[in-house]
Order: sequence, then structure tokens, then C-alpha cells
Amino acid sequence: MTAPVFVVDEGRLEGLLPGGTFLLDGTEGRHAGVVQRRGVGERVDVVDGAGVRLHATVGAVGEQGVTLHVLDVVHEPAPTPALVLVQALAKGDRDEQAIEAATEVGVDAVVPWQAERSIVVWRGDRAARSRARWLATVRAAAKQSRRARVPDVDVAVTTKELAARTAATTAAGGVVIVLHEDAAGPLAQVVLPAAGEVLVVVGPEGGIGDDELARLVEAGATTARLGPHVLRTSTAGPVALALLCERLGRWA
Repeated sequence: MTAPVFVVDEGRLEGLLPGGTFLLDGTEGRHAGVVQRRGVGERVDVVDGAGVRLHATVGAVGEQGVTLHVLDVVHEPAPTPALVLVQALAKGDRDEQAIEAATEVGVDAVVPWQAERSIVVWRGDRAARSRARWLATVRAAAKQSRRARVPDVDVAVTTKELAARTAATTAAGGVVIVLHEDAAGPLAQVVLPAAGEVLVVVGPEGGIGDDELARLVEAGATTARLGPHVLRTSTAGPVALALLCERLGRWA
């Protein structure tokens, strides 16, 4: 069984070497020592969300936190091409379900999209609170799935801004795939780049508007379908990402 993972701020694991010690304190230290009752000698991993993974054993549990004996420090490189989920805002927390599952699958970044047919709207204080909730969701999902890297969560974009990013991504050699039920070809036939980004665009419950779709395609996006069935906005992205991870050899 894999070791449990605890997440600390980026940079806290720098400079550590095998044979050293690390104090896991704060919320994660309490979770390890008080909630999970990790005992002396148990194996744990600590990650910084940016690719650094600490393999360690519990040395002592005290009021200040859990003291760990460092076994190894591993730097996990960022995968390439990067997989980015552009998830339309959706009601009923379906968008959060999508990014949670996408994180477990292996997405590298998430972009909230204020699509024209999105019922949910991020504005003002709500935008900040909602993005903070998404950040917490991907962090928890990365921890649960034992990942060393926590996906980035961008600020919400409009269709105009998404079209601009589409143009920039394709100009740099990347690919933007809009999942659409009327697409002529399947996702399996989309040619993937060796580097750069692969953006997977998922619309809201009401679908992507014709004008929106035309705007993204004009900017360089490719449309693709997943299969014979129409999936919910909460499942389309994770399913597509799973297929892409397999094609890119991430699950080999």
C-alpha cells in the first residue's frame, strides 16, 4: 500500500537530504499525529505541490508536530505536454466534481470558464471565494491521489479570453480540443503535440453555443467527440483526460 501523503507549502522541502529530519507541523502535522495517529516507524510522504516528494518515517510525535526521518528526496519533473482542463462553470457543484476527478486522473492545470450558457456566474467577492474553493478541491484531490504536484487553478476566463488563449496555445505548437457531440472525429484521432499544452474544453449543462464554438474554432481549436453517448459536464473532462493520459504514456 502506498504511503499517505501530506502537503506543505512550496519551498519547504528544499535543501533536505537523506538522513536529515523534517518537522511536519501546522494543520498537516496535526492531521498526521492527532487525527490519523501515525506512530513511530510508519512510512509517510510529504510533497510541496510543485514536484518535490519526501519519503520519510515517523520519528516522534509531539505538541509541535510530527518529526520525520528523511529516507529520500525525489524531484518529479512536470509531465509534457501539459494537460489543461478548461471547465465551464456549472450548477450543483458539477464543475467541482469535474476538477476533483480530473486531478485524480492527472490534470496539470484547471481554467474556470464563464461560458455564455453557464448558469453560475463568478463576479466580485464570489469569484474570489469560488476560486479559493476550487484551489482547496484540487489540493485535497492531489493529496488523496498521492500526487507530488497540485494543479494550478487560473482565474475565470470569458469566451473572448479563452479564444485568445486558444490562439496563443496553438501558435506555440499546442492543441486545444473542444469536446462536442456533433464533432466529426473522435478524440482518439486528434494529433497530440510532443510539448506545450493540450487544452480540453468542456461546456456547461446547456452545451456550448454555436457562436462560442465558431469563435474557438476560428482561433485554432479542434472539435472532438468522446463516443456515442453524451456525458455530463462533470464527467466529460475526466474521461477525456484519462484517455489522453493513456495515449501519452502517463499510465504506462
